[in-house]
Amino acid sequence: MAFSGPGRSDRDGISLLELAEMFPNEEAAVDWFEGVVWSGGRCCGHCGSVDTYRVKTGRPMPYRCRDCKRYFSVKTGTLMAASPLAVRKWVYAIYLDLTSLKGVSSMKLHRDLRVTQKTAWFMQQRIREAFAHVGPQIFGGPVEVDETYVGGLEKNKHARKKLNAGRGPVGKTPVVGVKDRKSGKVAAHVVHSVDGSTLAGIVEAHAEDGATVYTDDHGGYSGLEGRYEHETVKHSVAEYVREQAHTNGIESFWAMLKRAHKGTFHHFSAKHLQRYVDEFAGRHNIRGADTLEQMRHVVARMVGKRLMYRDLIA
Repeated sequence: MAFSGPGRSDRDGISLLELAEMFPNEEAAVDWFEGVVWSGGRCCGHCGSVDTYRVKTGRPMPYRCRDCKRYFSVKTGTLMAASPLAVRKWVYAIYLDLTSLKGVSSMKLHRDLRVTQKTAWFMQQRIREAFAHVGPQIFGGPVEVDETYVGGLEKNKHARKKLNAGRGPVGKTPVVGVKDRKSGKVAAHVVHSVDGSTLAGIVEAHAEDGATVYTDDHGGYSGLEGRYEHETVKHSVAEYVREQAHTNGIESFWAMLKRAHKGTFHHFSAKHLQRYVDEFAGRHNIRGADTLEQMRHVVARMVGKRLMYRDLIA
């Protein structure tokens, strides 16, 4: 699968032609999904029992559980539950999401997979849900912490949506991110404000006690002194690097997120912004893996989660 050319040479990518050869039909896609979802052996998606058997062909649910007596498939108990789409279409949706540096729009997915735009959007939101991190994510440091604001320019908004309250972050949603320099991993959160308690809470959630923390000179970070080795760069006076003190790593992550916002999606609603942030942080954190391994990672993270369309649009 490896070939010479631009890009990273330390990982194996997959071309569209290779993907088509790997998954020539629905049976191949289902077999691959089952190998990932049931890596420890087939189990019921309803109750978790391993006492299952294959039923006669022709049924939409090919397996049945002897304990709960319910039928199930590889989609049951995952983010794909109740989806009428072919598993092969899910393979391609996951592949396109992972291999598109700035993400893939629902309109493009609608055209590429021959599904409605609404269906494509729902598929993508479920894939993004797979990237949502579960459990603590603690970095040993050094870490970089920075905040950004996501949203359109006030001057470009419709007259009835303008706040007419100034420039900068007005009308935008704040997001705070933490990047671990040692592992290169990122954690990011949509927040309501960037006051001291909010920023300190995010640092405490992701940085070990005593870790070196690099930030800019935002006043909200002043409370980090004592618990962490805190160093700042004074962006307010055009100081961006001072020896090891800088936030360039997390700012490069923001740059990618904003290029996706402006170049691919054009709009992130505050309601769904955390899922987009999770997607970009999740893809960033597995970017060193081979494409097929990235796909396995996403499918494995789909297990045990559920996202209903009615909840998305509520």
